[in-house]
Amino acid sequence: MIDLFRGLGIIGGYFLLAAAGALLLRRLVRIPTEVFRKLLHIILLCSLFAWVYAFQTWWISSLASLVFVAVVFPLLSLAEKVPGYSKLLTERKNGEIKRSLVLVFGMFAVLNSVCWGFLGQRWLVLACVCAWGFGDAAAALVGKKYGRRFLEGKLIEGRKSVEGTLAMFAVSFAAVLTAVLINAPVSWYAGIVIAAVTAAASAVVELYTRHGMDTVTCPFAAAAVLLPLLHVWGVPL
Repeated sequence: MIDLFRGLGIIGGYFLLAAAGALLLRRLVRIPTEVFRKLLHIILLCSLFAWVYAFQTWWISSLASLVFVAVVFPLLSLAEKVPGYSKLLTERKNGEIKRSLVLVFGMFAVLNSVCWGFLGQRWLVLACVCAWGFGDAAAALVGKKYGRRFLEGKLIEGRKSVEGTLAMFAVSFAAVLTAVLINAPVSWYAGIVIAAVTAAASAVVELYTRHGMDTVTCPFAAAAVLLPLLHVWGVPL
């Protein structure tokens, strides 16, 4: 119980400070809507570092993420009744923040149980999530501003730019490569291969994922590729 409440206190403090800082920055500086959306995205993503390292055991970390959702979800439901809430948090449709909350922390609880709980490697949780999170933010920002060539099709929701997809690959590659070289006993060239294949899988899955479910599909796709590749290179899992 001490571990649970201490960890939740750390995470609660992080969100209060980060959210207050983001809203203050938006009040002082004119920030484009899409940039502010991705700033909130990055705040949520970076909280996962706290979820992994603020707790001593994996099951308390996973349990805490579900407790957090159970507490915050009804609070967000109440906040939605406040005029201007949706505009303030740049929601594209009503309930978007609540839905993201459930998807992100549900995904984290599962990945955390597998990577840290079953395999005993907590860094793998961050590698899989960062393969999606930072790359997704880069894809949106680059695609919105620099997108010139677009991909369309029955399996693609709307239009997605080639530039955005390449940006996601590049940033995902950098994130996974950094995590692998720091934590896994592999050579640099093996790290490059592992990161490149994992980033490519994440970018392709994001391209074909619909209805904003890339929050779930991309980290799981990254895990499905990253874990076997690490095993092939002899990394003990």
